[in-house]
Amino acid sequence: MMKTSIAALALTLLTASAPIAAEQRGPVDKGPGTLAAARKYLEGRWDLQTYDIMPPGQATIHLTKQTGKGTLVYDDFGNLEMDIKVDEPTAKLLAAAGIQTKNGSLYSKGKTAVDLQGKTLRFILDGQPPAGAPSGPIALNKLRHWEVDGNMLTLTTKDDAGKVVSVGKWQKMP
Repeated sequence: MMKTSIAALALTLLTASAPIAAEQRGPVDKGPGTLAAARKYLEGRWDLQTYDIMPPGQATIHLTKQTGKGTLVYDDFGNLEMDIKVDEPTAKLLAAAGIQTKNGSLYSKGKTAVDLQGKTLRFILDGQPPAGAPSGPIALNKLRHWEVDGNMLTLTTKDDAGKVVSVGKWQKMP
């Protein structure tokens, strides 16, 4: 009798902890204000409009269409690819602020985790742990706070004390 009870308990625990199949989870909420809607909104190609970087103790570095061009591509699986190309004087300013470019390019590729309530994005770069490797004031391991206004996406990065260190404005491409 005791062996039967232990076996039944073990079976119950294993069944309770087993992953739930997609068809058993129920429908995913896809209406306005949901995570699915936020991901759908982010999906597509985005064109960099401006990017302000405020390195500690230095003047703001202001990227415009004349000094930097960028694209951000977000797919339906949460993959993100961002490429910002800057001119040589801007690359030198970025380097002085601890932000390295490669041939004048700030490039990253990986996945994103979207926090709908906190209105943040976390980058999970290819080949790096989720916390990411820090690299200057706009390190990709820092949360990006997002705001949406029509077809404009604003991504803001804050330092550990909560001070804004960058603001990027991206326009959705048709």
